[in-house]
Amino acid sequence: MRILDLFSGAGGAAMGYHRAFPDAEIVGVDIRPQPRYPFIHVVADAMSFDLDGFDFIHASPPCQHYAPVTRWRGSAENHPDCVGAVLERLRASERPWIVENVPQAPIGASVVLCGSMFGLRVRRHRSFATSWSMLHLTPPCDHAGLLPFEHKGERAYADAMGCQWMTNREAREAIPPAYSEYLAQFIPVGVNA
Repeated sequence: MRILDLFSGAGGAAMGYHRAFPDAEIVGVDIRPQPRYPFIHVVADAMSFDLDGFDFIHASPPCQHYAPVTRWRGSAENHPDCVGAVLERLRASERPWIVENVPQAPIGASVVLCGSMFGLRVRRHRSFATSWSMLHLTPPCDHAGLLPFEHKGERAYADAMGCQWMTNREAREAIPPAYSEYLAQFIPVGVNA
């Protein structure tokens, strides 16, 4: 199985897919170098990277355009909005795909996940749209059960998200691997062979 990880960042989604499919070849693509990406990484534009030869595609287009914090700061319009173009491109690919973004993004989410669903110490809601129907129950959020953690230190946030190989800055743009590991079980049969 070959997995393409578009807008890869430092590899939060990729690590979850690796845990689900340890023998899969994972190729990450990002416009910026990602020296801590744990698998094959290509510096390229995710919007024009060749999709051929991959069995499954994950995409995490930049979320700042829709993120509440950038809207609150009044800087949302300074960030690219690639969500529509990414969805259009993946729909045309005729491959199974997942697109991840903040809940405010217009991706037509199939499911919303939170760190508290997986015992992580972060309240980090992320929406996921899929190329197949995902009608199932997700684990419940448990924000009351979140234990506070120190935001101090070079790795505190990364560790809380389960991204121990990342810096805090990289982790702030990542999804916890637990999310993609969970979603991997729903990838249509025949893809994960």
